[in-house]
Amino acid sequence: MWVLLNSRRPGARADACSIALLLVLAAIAAFTFADYGLGWDDFTHSQYGSLLYNYFASGLTDRKVFSFVNLYYYGGGFDVIADMLAKVLPFDVFDIRRFLGAAVGLAGFVVVWRLARRLAGPVAGFAAIALLAICPLYYGHMFMNAKDIPFAVAVIGLIYAAVRAFDEFPNPTPRTVTLFGIFAGLAVGTRVVGGMTVIYLALALAFVFVSEWRSQGLRASAARMGRFVLLLALGLPLAYFVLGMVWPWGVAQPDNPFLALKYYSKFWEVPWREMFEGRPILVPDMPRSYVPTLFSVQMPELFLGLAVAGAVGSVVAVFAGHDTPARRARLILVVMAALFPIALVVTTRPVVYNGIRHFVFVSPALAVLASLAAAWLWRKAEALPGLVRVHLGAWQPSRSAVGRGALASVFVVGVLFPAANFFKLHPYEYTYYNHIIGGIRGAQKMFMLDYWGLAFKQATEELDEYVDAHTRTLPQGRKLRVAVCGPYFAAAAELGPRYETTYDSRHADFYLALGEFYCADVKAPVLVKIERDGVTYARVFDVRGRPFPSVFAAGQ
Repeated sequence: MWVLLNSRRPGARADACSIALLLVLAAIAAFTFADYGLGWDDFTHSQYGSLLYNYFASGLTDRKVFSFVNLYYYGGGFDVIADMLAKVLPFDVFDIRRFLGAAVGLAGFVVVWRLARRLAGPVAGFAAIALLAICPLYYGHMFMNAKDIPFAVAVIGLIYAAVRAFDEFPNPTPRTVTLFGIFAGLAVGTRVVGGMTVIYLALALAFVFVSEWRSQGLRASAARMGRFVLLLALGLPLAYFVLGMVWPWGVAQPDNPFLALKYYSKFWEVPWREMFEGRPILVPDMPRSYVPTLFSVQMPELFLGLAVAGAVGSVVAVFAGHDTPARRARLILVVMAALFPIALVVTTRPVVYNGIRHFVFVSPALAVLASLAAAWLWRKAEALPGLVRVHLGAWQPSRSAVGRGALASVFVVGVLFPAANFFKLHPYEYTYYNHIIGGIRGAQKMFMLDYWGLAFKQATEELDEYVDAHTRTLPQGRKLRVAVCGPYFAAAAELGPRYETTYDSRHADFYLALGEFYCADVKAPVLVKIERDGVTYARVFDVRGRPFPSVFAAGQ
């Protein structure tokens, strides 16, 4: 931030800071991607990727992928790319998936930077990167969430392309139309609910049409809007092609996307309980406050405050601003991308679970809104007039420099506090809770923490060390049996071939359990305990000769 205070070319310096921050994030990702464990969905998604590869490699004749559990209702672009890389690179497929997740997440940072910069200048671009980097919903998921992070990047990419188009209204360039087609295909092809972006676009178009109708008349407004929509529609064939590449089932029959929407509009699984506000609640019975509450306690305070300010300021700028209607319509797109999905869930109250990981895709837009507020404050600080004279007669820095210095200090502190917590939580950054709730200590009895089960990686590594050191005292001539409460197949992969995973708690040697409320707590020696800030994420018990009724807590 110091270079922003002392630059004769603040735009160039802000861009330099942005690039430097992107390089730092890339370096951190390169050194840490392998730290993240496997979760509930890794195995099925890796299988889905293999089946998609077979489908394309067979000339579209091997159609087993179209009946694989329910994953064919999702796009599998990430999964098939990971499978292709695993076939040519000498690395484990799950390490490749973690690396690819980091790469996709970093691409999202670049898109957010370019979007915020286009809307409000280089300072906003820098702020957007920094704020997204401290968003646990984004950074904490990008290494291991193959469903939600690619979708988030596709959606914000589509918003970026649409913003470019409104900048060029009514004549979007071929490059913009191409970007629009690519990201539209990726958004809908990754998750069919990406189609809700049509609502954002329609609202922005309606705003421009009505505004120009008032100022230029119906005929002129209709002609300009018709030209704009027609040129943008030239990207739709490309969008359909991209959709088919990442989601082949989606184009196998014309109505398949609608069937997917219908399927996901209903809860198809056996209900389970999750902890919310201190009570285990069946996921179909979660209150309307579920998503807003979790956003309020999981987002860092700086991120949360600036995002709210940015949303309010954007709405004011849309209806009271003096920019052209097309440029004001850009803000409609960002506000809708950030807030509409949340408002929709509060209104319709569908089944919600796994914290707010299904809302990863709104976090880039929230970061952009927050960056708009940060850039506005920066401009106000720059505009402060005059010099300050003290009683000794020495001239002090201008009010502008003092204001910018104070603002930069607040921003840096607001970023560094959650970043320091990320460092302490690593590799469980996604479990971050802010100071409103008291961090993870305050949240442990109130909400879910490691619902993905990532702590099994570290727990099994430490169990391995114990087994290596006590081989002579352990059963010989057979595999060691490990009862599991958590992601079963992930545990099997992390444990390796000398262990046998089981749900049989009566004949197990060890018991591997997440620190969540639904796992049974047994009276047995604890061999391994994975903790962060005094909160237990996973444990391994020595249950030899200590049978217990179930790996699940009573009532689960």
